[in-house]
Amino acid sequence: MSSKELEEQIIRNYQRDESMMILVFAQWCVNHGLDPNELYRLAYPQQADNPALQQAIELTVPKEEAGDIPDDTLLGVLSLFGNDDLAFVVTNQIARRPKKR
Repeated sequence: MSSKELEEQIIRNYQRDESMMILVFAQWCVNHGLDPNELYRLAYPQQADNPALQQAIELTVPKEEAGDIPDDTLLGVLSLFGNDDLAFVVTNQIARRPKKR
């Protein structure tokens, strides 16, 4: 494999993994009754609509059909991709939840 082919493979893998991270975020939002677009805008108000987020939203399933996505899993994935602003917004949403007794 040439260095050019290797570079292209790495880019494709990163893009695939990034798409999965966005889908995990969108599904987590659906699971918690939150609007992924709204949270994204809170984190990145200077950015226009995110086509990758729109595509991920289309792939989400209703909460009843989805598996649980632990908060720590989402925060870890966001951190892995350097989405610190979005992780901050998510953390604030987690803190707003009623406390379980």
